[in-house]
Amino acid sequence: MSRLIGVHPSIMYRTKSFALVVCAGYALAGCSFAADALWPSLDGKDPSGKKQQQAAAGSSISVVAPVGAPVAAPAPPPPLSLGSTNFVPPQVTPGQSTGTFVGQKVGELRSELQRLQVGIRNQNAQLQTIRAQTVRNSLSYHGAIASINARLQVGTTPGNPSLVNQWNAAQALLAAIDNDVAQLNSLANHVAGTSTLSSYVLETTRAAYGLTGAVDEDHRQLAILEDEVNRTVVLIDRLLNELSEDVNRQTVYLGNERGNLTTLSLAIKNGELLGGSLGNRAFTSAAPMVSRPTASSPFTSSAPANSTRRPLVVIRFDRPNVAYEQALYTAVNRALERRPSATFDLVAVAPERGSAAQVAVASNTSKRNAESVLRSLSDMGLPLQRVRLSAMTSGAAATNEVHIYVR
Repeated sequence: MSRLIGVHPSIMYRTKSFALVVCAGYALAGCSFAADALWPSLDGKDPSGKKQQQAAAGSSISVVAPVGAPVAAPAPPPPLSLGSTNFVPPQVTPGQSTGTFVGQKVGELRSELQRLQVGIRNQNAQLQTIRAQTVRNSLSYHGAIASINARLQVGTTPGNPSLVNQWNAAQALLAAIDNDVAQLNSLANHVAGTSTLSSYVLETTRAAYGLTGAVDEDHRQLAILEDEVNRTVVLIDRLLNELSEDVNRQTVYLGNERGNLTTLSLAIKNGELLGGSLGNRAFTSAAPMVSRPTASSPFTSSAPANSTRRPLVVIRFDRPNVAYEQALYTAVNRALERRPSATFDLVAVAPERGSAAQVAVASNTSKRNAESVLRSLSDMGLPLQRVRLSAMTSGAAATNEVHIYVR
């Protein structure tokens, strides 16, 4: 069970059956965040808005909208489409032997081009096979994810074994898609070798014009051969470009889905639906880099200027088994919707009460709570370099708390 309170509107966050309560002007126990509290440091004004209430299990949920239109986040560019081109090289025009040395050379170059095109046809067949396999794996993967999300949407028990098995199956399918990307990379290396060979054939064909002892028919056949080699070189370049786009697209896709799977595992653990990975939205625009806390000392000695800022979320650890993930995810998700490049301060607050030893124990406990919240944010897909840890003691705190601020 948990309590999280914000500075203005509050949302009571109990356990699984727990709902959210907002009472403006009160400091009730619960998990709170509000849309107007997402940007406390931007203009310094008190937001006002219209409250909308919804009944839920004996309590209510209310979201306070800020005055004015929300700041829309820049839309990310649409993802690249998986290529669909079928790369079929042009036919090689046969020619008659002229009995000259140049004519013999033209025949050799024609045979070389034919062997080159056989290799291209084989590589194109491999590409189409990999693409079809990727489509099948992707459909199966998203079918498994949809089944898990549907079960979480209607509600289920925490750590449901059937959902865990479905999650493992989805992870195996994602690994199969990863293997498809590896095959695309390997194929791209082979096509790069074919491209080098095609450039050599083109240069040799052009150099044959300078050979002595040729007749007009030799040069006519050379011109036809040069055109066909040129078309083959262009075809190979397009094949390489499309392979590169496919690899880049699938690599980004895999990264996003790995983050979504991690977040989904947290949802299965809690038995409630969260949403997509926070990291996928966080990387839609460039984020300012902040120094990462060191492993030996992850906390700074005090919270930086937090007294003048309102927290996005306050988690009060006044009882065991605090269930804060759903409210935390929703608050951070809303913050990132408004500003994808946002970074966060995560502050461990310990009560400054009792003896020095008691304060030290409370401070260590508060830091462990903050590390637990940090792990939850990481599981939700938020990159750790977007979060800065700090710790402080407060005479106003009645119990250990974790404050999250938007920077």
